[in-house]
Amino acid sequence: MECADLDHLVFLEKGNVALTRRSRKYSTLSAVVVRFNRSRHRYERQGLLVESEALIRAEKECQDDEAVRKIFRERAAIVRERADKDYVTQFTNQILIHYPSCPAAEAKSIGEHACQKYSGRVGRSSAAKVFNPEAIELAVKAHIRHHYTHYDQFLSKGWDRTEARLAITEKLGLIVSEWRRKLPDK
Repeated sequence: MECADLDHLVFLEKGNVALTRRSRKYSTLSAVVVRFNRSRHRYERQGLLVESEALIRAEKECQDDEAVRKIFRERAAIVRERADKDYVTQFTNQILIHYPSCPAAEAKSIGEHACQKYSGRVGRSSAAKVFNPEAIELAVKAHIRHHYTHYDQFLSKGWDRTEARLAITEKLGLIVSEWRRKLPDK
């Protein structure tokens, strides 16, 4: 650290965005601290080295406006939650448009499951967010596969996914075509 003339800097751990941003703004010299993650094969940010005076000034500013930032965070969380509920509702409506004979409760269950936050499921993909029919079909087929066939039992018996999917293809196709039929007009 002495050779790089960084020995007078203090370490600020990652995690507090406002403190990091302000510390960096007030510090004339700063350095990003990274560590290589072998399992992910990439460098990951650990924190920041900043001047101690800059950190003290940033901490004071953060304490002064903590109440205001908390209110903004709470409001933003409410807005995100409302937008997420709207998205799940729209996804469910798209399921009912493409699969008019699908029971409404099933469509709601599919929408909620497929669009679950941070799940990596198809409902969170970019294709699903523009309501691509293929993404909706994947979600519906996954639901049918797990709730209306013996797919999970086959997997628990040690079957390969491909074999299990082949074994349930016919039943899956029947249910999908049944759900795609238009409902008779009343």
